[in-house]
Amino acid sequence: MHGYDDVRTAPRALATEAVHAGRDDLARQGLHAPPIDLSTTYPSYDSRGEAARIDAFATTGAEPDGPPVYGRLGNPTVARFETALARLEGTEAAVAFASGMAALTAVLLVRASMGLRHVVAVRPLYGCSDHLLTAGLLGTEVTWTDPAGIAEALRPDTGLVMVETPANPTLTEVDLRAVAHACGSVPLLVDNTFATPVLQRPAEHGARLVLHSATKYLGGHGDVLAGVVACDEEFAGRLRQIRFATGGVLHPLAGYLLLRGLSTLPVRVRAASETAAELARRLATDPRVARVHYPRLGGAMIAFEVHDDPHEVIAGVRLITPAVSLGSVDTLIQHPASISHRIVDADDRRDAGVSDRLLRLSVGLEDVEDLWADLDGALGTAAHPHRDAGLYRHEAPPQGATSHNEPAAAGRP
Repeated sequence: MHGYDDVRTAPRALATEAVHAGRDDLARQGLHAPPIDLSTTYPSYDSRGEAARIDAFATTGAEPDGPPVYGRLGNPTVARFETALARLEGTEAAVAFASGMAALTAVLLVRASMGLRHVVAVRPLYGCSDHLLTAGLLGTEVTWTDPAGIAEALRPDTGLVMVETPANPTLTEVDLRAVAHACGSVPLLVDNTFATPVLQRPAEHGARLVLHSATKYLGGHGDVLAGVVACDEEFAGRLRQIRFATGGVLHPLAGYLLLRGLSTLPVRVRAASETAAELARRLATDPRVARVHYPRLGGAMIAFEVHDDPHEVIAGVRLITPAVSLGSVDTLIQHPASISHRIVDADDRRDAGVSDRLLRLSVGLEDVEDLWADLDGALGTAAHPHRDAGLYRHEAPPQGATSHNEPAAAGRP
C-alpha cells in the first residue's frame, strides 16, 4: 500500500533518519524530491483481487499489498511520512490523521470498540484533549490522577493511560519509566508534541502509543494541520480501520509538507532550544516575572507567570507573534487561560497549575537578542524587587529522561 519500496537499512543517527527515512527509494527511481500523489482513487481491472485485499484490510487493518486502492485506505505520499515518523520514534508503524485531535479520537475509539471506555489521565494536558476526555463525547469516562496514583486508578475496563510530558502549558515532566510500570498491561499513550523524538522517544521508556500534533514541530512552519500516532503494527492496524471508517485522513499535500518538515526537525529543535534556554534564564532573573517554567529535558517551550496583567504582554509584542499553536520557525506567545485551555473548567485549570497570569512562549529561530528586546518591551517597566526566589523550575530530569545537555538525538533510533 505504500506505493514505494520501504528500504530498510542499518540503524542510523536520528539526524540522518530525519533526512532519509521515507525517501530511501528515490535515487533508484531517478528522483530527488518525493512525489505528491493526489489521486483519490486508483484504477484496477482485477476486481476479484480488489475484493480480497479489502477483505484482508477489514480483518487486520494491515496495509494492503500491491498498488493503492482508494484515498481513504491510504496514500503513498502520506505513507512516506508515516514510515519516517515511525523510524524517528523507534516504533514499528505510525498512522497519520487530519489533526492531532482526530488522532486522539481514533485511539479512544479503538479502545472503546473493545469495551474499554475508561481512561486514566494526568493533568495538565492540551486543553482540547482534556475537554474530549472530560466531556465524554466519545462515551469515555476519565479518572484524573497524579502520576503516583495511576496504578490505584486502574479498573478492569481501563483502556488507556494518557500523559503529556513536558505538559502543555506548564511544562511539567513525568517519569515515563515509572508511569509505564504503573500501567501494567494497560497501554500508555504519551503526547510527545512538545519534546519531539529529538529530545525523547517515549517508546524506549515503555509507552505503547506516541501521539503528536504534527501541526506543531513536525511540520514546523505553521502551514499544515495534522496528527499522527506512532505505535506497534497491531495497534496501527486498528487505527487504520478507524481512520477508514471515520474518514479522518491526512491530505497528500500535508503528508508531503510533513515529510519535508522532518528533514530539518533536529536542526530546528536544537537551535530553538538553545535560544529558549537563554530566554528562560533571563526571565528567571527579571523582577517583572513571578515564575518561570522550563523543563529539565530542555526544548523550545517556556511558560512564565507575570506579576502584572498578562494581556498587556500579549498586546505589547511586536516581533513575537501573538497566536495560538506552537513549534513554528517564528516565535509565538499566547495566554493559555484565554485560548488553548479556555475550554477546561477554571478550577480544574488552576488546580493543574495553569494560572490566570501564565503565558506560554514557543521559541522560534530568531536571534535571541531580538526576541529579548521584544519581550523586554512587552513586559513594560513595572518592577517587583521583593520577587520570590527559587521559582525557576529546572529540576533534575525524571528517571529515564534525557537532560538538555545530552539530547536523545545523539543516539540511534
